[in-house]
Amino acid sequence: MTHHAPTAMLSAALQAAEYGWHVFPLRPADKRPALHGEAVCPLIGDCAGGHRKWEDRATIDPDRIRRAWADRPFNIGIATGPSGLLVVDLDVPKRKSSTDTPCGVNTFGALCERAGQTVPATYRTRTASGGHHLYFTTPDRVRLGNSAGRLGKLIDTRAHGGYVVAAGSFTATGPYTVTDPTPPAPLPEWLYALLAPRQASRALTAVAAAPRASRYAAAALRAETASVRTAPTGERDCTLLSAARALGRFIAWGDLDRSVVEEALQEAGEAAGLSARQCHSTVRSGLNWSIARNSPQARTA
Repeated sequence: MTHHAPTAMLSAALQAAEYGWHVFPLRPADKRPALHGEAVCPLIGDCAGGHRKWEDRATIDPDRIRRAWADRPFNIGIATGPSGLLVVDLDVPKRKSSTDTPCGVNTFGALCERAGQTVPATYRTRTASGGHHLYFTTPDRVRLGNSAGRLGKLIDTRAHGGYVVAAGSFTATGPYTVTDPTPPAPLPEWLYALLAPRQASRALTAVAAAPRASRYAAAALRAETASVRTAPTGERDCTLLSAARALGRFIAWGDLDRSVVEEALQEAGEAAGLSARQCHSTVRSGLNWSIARNSPQARTA
């Protein structure tokens, strides 16, 4: 079939690069990156200075793209962060879901209606599963991460630390096609307000104002949230878990309120690019572990 040919995929990859979107190869007929992993990195070429992951290796260089797609019909991944994009992923219910479960498109439409807005006209693709991707450009000097369900059920977003499958790609369930070629619109302010990381200042201010919070505890909270915010890709969840375990002892000792710590770490994790659900699970796990081991009962046992 002609749409399987490397030349067709190459043309689609070059087209995306012309838009300024950084692309990298995905496995043929698959959504997973086709690049080597860190464990088998040859440390040559792009990785001569150390292993580089897909987000770092995504490119708009037409020569590199031609070489990458020269021989195999790789699918096309778009690294949303380097491309200055935020993509809203409107998914469809799984086959085993209840028949009255709304799809992401309907949920997003309802969200727009509640906000008093129309569904934005922007570049849109139809996914292999029947969902939709809405492309938006992000504000300058703003770093948004990925989200899962933050805007509503079956609505995810991809920005820094994320990627989407580009039009022209296909999987066993179908192709990815452009349904609206309108150039990506700027991310609407009302959507940005829903997706912008919650500021940790409220949590940190609460710590500073709390009579029982020691100066050391407040400093630890600032340091740990900063480390989570700046954690590199691949180390974010581990850094968040470590921060939760480090701060849990201050909760056990009565120096910090759990709600304050949870809010600060949740905001920092989402700012780093982790999903809201993943942040919540990791923070809860880390705090529970630390509090159990640092409570007065544990220390006197």
